[in-house]
Amino acid sequence: MEYIYASLMLHAAGKEINEENLKKVLEAAGVEVDEARVKAVVAALKNINIDEVIKSATAMPVAPAAAPAAAAPAAAEEKKEEEEEKKEEEKKEVSEEQLAAGLESLFGF
Repeated sequence: MEYIYASLMLHAAGKEINEENLKKVLEAAGVEVDEARVKAVVAALKNINIDEVIKSATAMPVAPAAAPAAAAPAAAEEKKEEEEEKKEEEKKEVSEEQLAAGLESLFGF
């Protein structure tokens, strides 16, 4: 995890995520640096837009509130929409789980 946190710190600071910078952050934190993990993290993050990943991870779908006068017909519609949203969330969860599994295998967790 410390390798990912160090990468996020570099990104937040506007610094390039490369092996040298990542090693410096890890060493400053007192972490014993594993060269293979540093190379793997840098290679894995090379083609990833971190801002987009963060934005998609923090985006929360918000359901619109129904008007009280139209509650009965709107309730049936809302149930359908909620079911569709749940299905979409499940699809997203699967891809997030796959992403987590990939990171876990990368770092040997």
